[in-house]
Amino acid sequence: MDVNRLIKWIVIVAIIFVAWKYALPWAKHQMQGHAISGVSTDNSCVAAAQRASEAWGSGLHSFANPPYDLGAWSTFRDDVEKKIATAEFQCRASSQSCDAARSAMADLKNLIAELDAAITNGSPVPDDAVQRQEAIDTKIEAAAELARSGK
Repeated sequence: MDVNRLIKWIVIVAIIFVAWKYALPWAKHQMQGHAISGVSTDNSCVAAAQRASEAWGSGLHSFANPPYDLGAWSTFRDDVEKKIATAEFQCRASSQSCDAARSAMADLKNLIAELDAAITNGSPVPDDAVQRQEAIDTKIEAAAELARSGK
């Protein structure tokens, strides 16, 4: 009976050793991977900047031609400005990717201000609005590339 107990203890010790040597590092790696991917896709500065730019681009078509619904414009503008504020808050870190995203958000705020003035005054929108939006998107893509490379 002592031999059976000894074999059981050897098996238990072997299981504990395998769990400690292989399963624990694997589990830690899995947990770190989920934490990193969750931060980079949901809460990152660049992702917030992308959401703000997408909100702007997807809703702007409603205000391409007069007459403008000033109530709808105000609601739309406020929503985009909130997304910009969120991006700016999340981009407070000192990194190249955050700097690029903050720059894109500053450009977007300027574009919104100019379109707001045009829409509320009934004047034409800036001729270069589309090119400026493309430049903003290019800055955000550059910020994303910097973030992917850890900068």
